[in-house]
Amino acid sequence: MEHLAGGTDSSNNANELEVTNSQLISGLPDDISLFCLARVPRKYHSVLKCVSKRWRDLVCSEEWHSYRQKHKLAETWIYALCRDRFKEISCYVLDPTSSRRCWKLLQELPPHLSKRKGMGFEVLGKKLFLLGGCGWSEGATNEVYAFDACLNSWIEAAPLSTARCYFACEVLDEKIYAIGGLGSNSSDPHSWDTYDPCINSWKSHKDSNIVPEIEDSVVMDGWRGPAVVVDGVLYVLDQSSGTRLMMWQKEKRLWMPVGKLSPLLTRPPCQLVAVGKSIFVVGKGLSTVVVDVRDVGNMGKVMVGSSIPKLISSDDDVISCKCLAI
Repeated sequence: MEHLAGGTDSSNNANELEVTNSQLISGLPDDISLFCLARVPRKYHSVLKCVSKRWRDLVCSEEWHSYRQKHKLAETWIYALCRDRFKEISCYVLDPTSSRRCWKLLQELPPHLSKRKGMGFEVLGKKLFLLGGCGWSEGATNEVYAFDACLNSWIEAAPLSTARCYFACEVLDEKIYAIGGLGSNSSDPHSWDTYDPCINSWKSHKDSNIVPEIEDSVVMDGWRGPAVVVDGVLYVLDQSSGTRLMMWQKEKRLWMPVGKLSPLLTRPPCQLVAVGKSIFVVGKGLSTVVVDVRDVGNMGKVMVGSSIPKLISSDDDVISCKCLAI
């Protein structure tokens, strides 16, 4: 009897140890642990992944990403796709909330992408996508690569239905749209592909009305340039003579000047992204000016905002900028 009792105690101890080891935080239910861990700032997520395999799996999971989005804990970082003077591309990241804001080089791209031109650059969920493109000696490709911001690594993703380069790329209703551009045969430019992450595949659509050369958007009344929407208001950066931020007043159907940006801080051509109430104007060499749209009282005058210095000894052209929130 004593032998049996001892065996039962050992079994119970083993079960208790297994339960303890499987818990995110010993002695706490996993939902409470998630409540606590999800409030750790994004800049420390790499540290959380080093604690244990269970923590690493959690931080890299869709559950983690969805929880932070649902409870408004997600933090937005800015990603910039650049091309240097040797025509090689690279990707940089900026944490706008950091006390020492500076652009940092993202993990190296897959080598065969470094010289590719005309690629799409988009964000969906917690992934950054590089789509299609072409090379000096190769035609358009249907290859797609995704950077998982939680795993901090590039992976090959589901290929486009149609090989494309120099095409428009947008996200709408949690799907990626690749539209027009140059393809592998004469009918391809008059089509678009749609990526659905739920089934991890692309679906092709054709329409003779699709404009093959579409790459950018003409906003309204002849204005063309980088654009961004903040609180339902459309802002465009006019780079025809210096840099001037314009806003569209839909009630009056007029473009109104918000203000001019200092030529000492902006280095056109620039791209725009918005984080909260701030517009980031990202120019050559990743020189960046931050404008708070709540301060738009100086209509037409030189605007005052914070700035982030350009990369040392860099004149990289900024091809595109996107925001990714985790």
